[in-house]
This record gives sequence, C-alpha cells and structure tokens, in this order.
Amino acid sequence: MNSSVSAAASGNAGVIGAIERVIGWLERVPYSLLALPLRFAIATVFWNSGTTKLANWDATLQLFEDEYKVPLLPPDIAAHLGASIELSTPVLLVLGFLTRPAALVLLGMTTIIEVFVYPRAWPTHIQWAAIAAGIAVPRCRELLGRPLAAPALLSPAVKSSWRQNYVKETTEVARRDALRYA
Repeated sequence: MNSSVSAAASGNAGVIGAIERVIGWLERVPYSLLALPLRFAIATVFWNSGTTKLANWDATLQLFEDEYKVPLLPPDIAAHLGASIELSTPVLLVLGFLTRPAALVLLGMTTIIEVFVYPRAWPTHIQWAAIAAGIAVPRCRELLGRPLAAPALLSPAVKSSWRQNYVKETTEVARRDALRYA
C-alpha cells in the first residue's frame, strides 16, 4: 500500500515538474514576440472596417445617421472620426509606431461601439478590448499577477521563489515608473 502511495506521489511530482518547466519556458517568451500577432490581428479588423466605410461613403453616412447614432456627435463628424481612426491606428500598429496610444484609441472606440452601437456584440468586442488592452499595457501580466498557472499546482520551493521574484519585479517596475514619471 505504501509503495502505491509513493509511486503516485512521484508520478505527481513528475507532472508538477513538467508543468513548472512549461511555465518557465512560457515566462521567457519575449513580449514583443507575443504582441506582434495581436497587433496585426486588431489592425486587420479595424483596417477592413475603415476601407469598407471609404468604399461607399454615402452608405457610411446613412449608417451613422440611422443605425450607429453615436451620442454627442453629429453623424457626419462621427463618420469622419470613425473612418480616420480605423484607417490611421492600424497603420501605426503594423509599423510599431505609437502602438500603446493607438491601442488605447482602439480600446476607447471598441468601448463606444459596445456601449452605444452594438451592445449585444460583446463576445466580439471583449476580444478586441482584450487585444487592445494587452498591447496598450504590455506589463499587464505583472498587474494581474504571476505565474501563469495556479500557485496551488506549484511546489513549496517554487512558490517561495515565485514570491521573491514577484516582489523583486514589482519593486523594480515601481522604481522604473517613479524615475520615468518624476
């Protein structure tokens, strides 16, 4: 009976060790490598929408008058503003120029679309918002906490190491931000 318990414990240790190795590998993937497909994905969505607006401007104006009805803005100004954002921010994202501000603008536009235009399309909009937020706040993983897996899966030694690294990294981020904005 004891041999089966020790065999199960060693089997769990092997699985936990494999999970820890995978997490360690994922933690070493550079943010820039992860952000590149996200930038292209959201740029494609908004670029296609902007070019569709340009393809038939009369229909675009009609949509803004009848269906979109953005509050506080006249339909023609809202149409021009929407098309301008949808055609300029994707270019910035693809070129890697002002990516954070461009992503914040798209996050704001997504919020406006969700709240005022198509509130029932939240499954799509939440994906756009998550992508834009991930680009705008590249260190969101540190803001949300680490590691990628649930801490309960980790061994006590890894948990202790994780806590030390988390405190060290969080302190370093706060120090850099304080220097940057001082």
